[in-house]
Amino acid sequence: MTLQLSNLESLLKNADPLISDTLNRALSEKEISPKEAEILYNANGLDFHLIGAVADELRKRRVGNKVTYVVNRNINFTNVCIKQCGFCAFSRDFREGEAYFIPTEEIVRRAKEAYDYGATEVCIQAGLPPDMDASLYENICRSIKNEIPDIHIHGFSPEEVLYGASRSEVSISEYLGRLKEAGVDTLPGTAAEILDQRMRDLISPGRIKVKDWVDVIKTAHKMGIKTTSTMMFGHVESARDRVNHIAKIREIQKDTGGFTEFVPLNFIANEAPMYKHNLHENIQHGASAKDVLLTHAIARIMLNNYINNIQMSWVKEGKKMSQLLLLWGANDFGGTLINESISTSAGAQHGQLIRPKEIRRLAREIGRVPAERSTSYKILRTFENEDDHVDALDEVEDQSKFGSYFELIKIDKYKYKNPREK
Repeated sequence: MTLQLSNLESLLKNADPLISDTLNRALSEKEISPKEAEILYNANGLDFHLIGAVADELRKRRVGNKVTYVVNRNINFTNVCIKQCGFCAFSRDFREGEAYFIPTEEIVRRAKEAYDYGATEVCIQAGLPPDMDASLYENICRSIKNEIPDIHIHGFSPEEVLYGASRSEVSISEYLGRLKEAGVDTLPGTAAEILDQRMRDLISPGRIKVKDWVDVIKTAHKMGIKTTSTMMFGHVESARDRVNHIAKIREIQKDTGGFTEFVPLNFIANEAPMYKHNLHENIQHGASAKDVLLTHAIARIMLNNYINNIQMSWVKEGKKMSQLLLLWGANDFGGTLINESISTSAGAQHGQLIRPKEIRRLAREIGRVPAERSTSYKILRTFENEDDHVDALDEVEDQSKFGSYFELIKIDKYKYKNPREK
């Protein structure tokens, strides 16, 4: 249950002075510095629970009691990638047996199928294949929009934008203009990991640099292309790295106002090369439950007044933990996904599809009001009361009809063909 504000303020009088001072400042709508936020990670006992209560109070002020979600489909069209990031279990060298590439006509078919089942968005991200046709991303978008003009394309991370611009030999702004003209509506703010170059050089040497990630994001925002923002945590980063990352996101938002949400993403370690081969000292097997709760709460506290929506990842955390996170500052359940390859390949165990009725049930169980949204957080439908509403996706009994990552990597017709081989 949400604490009454008067009870919360009373309990704060019994908390550690450093923590209570920071939390009181947050309740007074003051900006919390990275140094103040870092101290919150040391909380235990009452102090720990008060951080969650304050985050929940700020969530209620910003967005009320709605738990939002989007009906969407992920299409990770290839796992072939020129990068070898230590945290990524998804990417494959083009010579490997599990390397796949879904052709454009199949991408369009999957998008149309999702649309027919009520999806308003397709999320398109993939690896970076060698010898990629410079116009591939644009052609994919045009083909989707020609078939389904109303669907929202949430496509291509800053890493992919940089790669596409490089392959096309044009500037970031010109390439983003081409993507926008081709039908891209918003960008996923992924490939962020930890926005600290020292850390990136450790876990993903050769990955897009911090300055380039920021440049792509800011350029997109200033062109009217909104993006999400993310942070991958629970590997070798420190609490300081996390709060500095969130602060950097906040500074970008102050400048551009282009972020729709912030999504903390817990490191899935099982199949990640840097974890399997113990490549770094003190590498974690993902963040603990305590750290997951604190990270979502601290994100809410630091981003208060700047980014309204904090999304948790049901794919990484599971349904029950997701409910808890909705009581610790998060307000958005993310998407139905239908397909999910990146976390699944790393060892996530929580499935690739969640039905809208399941999200609504989970929201109601914790006393919240489920609401379907668009990618840009326009509320499409609010489900104030229990009802018999059924989405087309709710009626799918056999999820295997949509395929899966583990089937995809075995399908001969989608095996990656090296363009250099004639």
